[in-house]
Amino acid sequence: MGITYDSVLQRFVFDFEHDGNEDIVGLTGTGYQVEAFGKCFYYGYEFSEQVDGAVRSAFIKHVKFSGPIQENPDLAMFIKKAVDNLSHKINLYDYNLVVMPESSSRVNDYMLRYIYRFAQPTLRKMELVKNLPTNISFDMDAYAQQYLDDVLENGRPRYTAAQKEEAKQSINQMLDLIHKKDYFTIAKDVRKSRFRPYMMQFLKFATKEDEQLCAIIRSQNVLIVDDIATSGSTINEILRTLRILNEDNAITIFSLIGRKDLMADAN
Repeated sequence: MGITYDSVLQRFVFDFEHDGNEDIVGLTGTGYQVEAFGKCFYYGYEFSEQVDGAVRSAFIKHVKFSGPIQENPDLAMFIKKAVDNLSHKINLYDYNLVVMPESSSRVNDYMLRYIYRFAQPTLRKMELVKNLPTNISFDMDAYAQQYLDDVLENGRPRYTAAQKEEAKQSINQMLDLIHKKDYFTIAKDVRKSRFRPYMMQFLKFATKEDEQLCAIIRSQNVLIVDDIATSGSTINEILRTLRILNEDNAITIFSLIGRKDLMADAN
């Protein structure tokens, strides 16, 4: 199946029976399982290489914010096809907990309801919600180790001390702006993708009960579900939040739309 874009009518056309050269997005094939995040990561769809950024952004917006999914049969089928594909790859009956980030789109909730058709009745849902902007932090040590302290092939430092200090000042200025905001969306506020993996504490447990549940369940299978995985920052933060309390769970990640080179911008 595939989706094309009608540039004249400026709308997306869903075809669940045929593939075509003009498809902008389609179900993943052999690349469905990706080595990313150090976990087993699956994604349902990927964009064609010829699709430009404007069309990609328009389609993501259409998927996330086109209104109630129950009233959009094409979008509902689009989601179901991806979950059906996932169910052929993994046994959803083996999972005990689903973890999702808070989202302004309805996609995650719809995916979860459909997943319940395959999973055991005791499958529990946990939602991580956005933290206050004032709690957002940046892992400067990790950023310095991976970027600022890099050396050239001849062994000389890549950046001078002045350049390092300038970068740190820019990051601190960015944090000051974030802390003053009433609402935080990391994909919007952190413009440079290489910063995103080092943004921390922008998600938290929705309730104390959820936090306690995560702390006590051990050696069980957890499925992380998110609608769109681009930079990987949200999934990284979910993993970090869960691992603070529990390092024993076997975790699988699923995203409705993802990238084979998902971690290219995050590493």
